[in-house]
Amino acid sequence: MGYTPEMKELIKRVEATRAERIERTRKGEYFTPMTLEQREEVLGRFHPDYMAAGRRSVTLGPNKGDIYPEEIVDLFEAYPRIHPDHVDLEALPIYETDVLVIGGGGGGTSAALLAAEKGCQVILATKLRHGDANTVMAEGGIQGADHEVDSPYFHFIDTLGGGHFTNRPALVAALSRDAPLVIAWLEKLGMMFDKRPDGRMLVRHGGGTSRKRMHSAGDMTGSEIMRVVRDEARNRRDAIDVMEFSAAVELLKDPSGRAAGALFYNLETEEFFVVRSKAVVMATGGNGRLHIQGFACTNHYGATADGLVIAYRAGVPMDFLHSTQYHPTGAAYPEQNVGLLITEKVRGLGANLCNIHGQQFVFEREPRDVESAAIIRECAERGLGIRTPVGRLGVWLDSPMIEELEGPGAVERELPAKYMQFIRYGIDIRKEPMLIYPTLHYQNGGIQINANAETTVPGLYAAGETTGGVHGENRLMGNSLLDILVFGRRAGANAAEYIQSAGAPGKGGLDHVRAYVHELEAAGVERTRIAPMVLPDYTTDDVHKRQLTAHYAGTLR
Repeated sequence: MGYTPEMKELIKRVEATRAERIERTRKGEYFTPMTLEQREEVLGRFHPDYMAAGRRSVTLGPNKGDIYPEEIVDLFEAYPRIHPDHVDLEALPIYETDVLVIGGGGGGTSAALLAAEKGCQVILATKLRHGDANTVMAEGGIQGADHEVDSPYFHFIDTLGGGHFTNRPALVAALSRDAPLVIAWLEKLGMMFDKRPDGRMLVRHGGGTSRKRMHSAGDMTGSEIMRVVRDEARNRRDAIDVMEFSAAVELLKDPSGRAAGALFYNLETEEFFVVRSKAVVMATGGNGRLHIQGFACTNHYGATADGLVIAYRAGVPMDFLHSTQYHPTGAAYPEQNVGLLITEKVRGLGANLCNIHGQQFVFEREPRDVESAAIIRECAERGLGIRTPVGRLGVWLDSPMIEELEGPGAVERELPAKYMQFIRYGIDIRKEPMLIYPTLHYQNGGIQINANAETTVPGLYAAGETTGGVHGENRLMGNSLLDILVFGRRAGANAAEYIQSAGAPGKGGLDHVRAYVHELEAAGVERTRIAPMVLPDYTTDDVHKRQLTAHYAGTLR
């Protein structure tokens, strides 16, 4: 397949400027980064988070009055999959455990491991297979200040700056302080980090970082992390019971308001069941499959914000849910790859972003939201994007620069997954640039937690992308894989300690869901929307019907 003849002609313009750009890079004469004022200007005019269209206020619940993307508000203003008056929990199959972990990605699995280490019996229930999560799709790296020229202090400041100083400082402190411990823990579990010939960790820059602290495993870092934590959990069968294809549809709360388990739907048998527990960890991931504002996404098929919905109904407030991260470099061609993540590591290795004339137009390592807004501006306002045969717009990411800067074979060595994903369609990214455009990537906000991963509901903990606050209004590369592990470990450990001090809760029920239904009815919400979504439905082009329907969502009828 490859590029069309017209696109190949445009690539010649990139090739014509490449030697000069490489020479500047070697001299350290980078494209001038934006000033704070320039960043604010480009964000305000071109980043989707700053647009009024496609957003509205929430009419009920803990965050009533907050303005969120309408796709998220639709989830909160939706009726439960099963009305509390129509289910007898005692008549359903019931499982019991100490700690219930909802979600089988890196955050949930690390929570299960730490709870098990502290002597708890754990049920890890996951909607798809264990490890089917955004964790395995994270590519570029994980941050951790473990080199001499770095420290958690610099990591802390970089993270605050990347989030425009809106982050919750206590969460950022926990993130940066635990990072070296997490890196050491992963290596102890057997993770194959990229290393120098002398055995030292190989670290690189990411967008918005003042020090090289990005640890990686090729461009499959998340997959490697998931491999080691999943294997470790599966080796703890004495303490960790994994339930696959089990979608949580409601939390259970006891009469005093404590978390006491969850109601699940088995996607294979199409039956409901109950897990009763003394503590719950929510680690259900993000919301990319909502396709906010119609953007393509990098996310796993199960990223439908289920945890947000059931936690919100349980009375847990959200934090920063107005903010969504659009990764600046999602594939725009070929059509089969549209939305596919092109890791920031490509730019960390030196690849420039170029417009239709082959001109670099932005510093390659601006924070992600700024980089995304600059690309949108280049295409929308300046008209300097490249149009694909189906009408998509994009700009060039000049990956062949990497071979010149890092030496022959660097692309296949550093970016094996990307090389394979493009060569299958006739595009050799060692020799030809990639066409990219921002893609929906990360849910910056989510469930409100403190540094101990506690929510406002006693006994309910949360970790990873389903939470909000640590990244503020923009996340730096490498902090997501770190986030899931730092707060997953803290959630599991603190849930175990909570059980020791608080004891067992009373029998959990769905009275809070019943009260939420009454709120929906009082607000006049029509019964046309059902949540949680569980699985997206791509059988219709109507976005709202695809996302929320009373009649169909995945296997749920």
